[in-house]
Amino acid sequence: MLRRGLDVRYVVTSLNSGSAEHIYAAVYCARGQAENLIKQHKAQTASDRTSCRSPLANQFRLILHTAAYWLLLDVRDHVPSWHPLRQSEFSSIRLHLLKVAGRVVETASRIRVALASCCPEAALFGLVAFRLQQSGP
Repeated sequence: MLRRGLDVRYVVTSLNSGSAEHIYAAVYCARGQAENLIKQHKAQTASDRTSCRSPLANQFRLILHTAAYWLLLDVRDHVPSWHPLRQSEFSSIRLHLLKVAGRVVETASRIRVALASCCPEAALFGLVAFRLQQSGP
């Protein structure tokens, strides 16, 4: 029940099994969510740019875009729940956490990233990096 009255929804289907609520929630809404994720994949990682002449090269580009999508999903999942970037789009995460100037120092046992002292997201960068390290490879 909404403020303006009942929220009536109709789904026309040929499925015979399951209740109407189950079909709406488990089948219809799940399909819509899958379409939203595909749209996000195309819009946020530019995965629809398959301009190579070879189909194999285009397939490989799509695999790389999917790997970038999974990486950005993982980074966003490790942002603390209280931070606004937790609900943001990938372009904001890329701008605030990935497009950051820093000096990378690699030794035999660790990798250090030295950020500028005026970096506004330095604490969040460190926290996300620590949480990603705990989740393992």
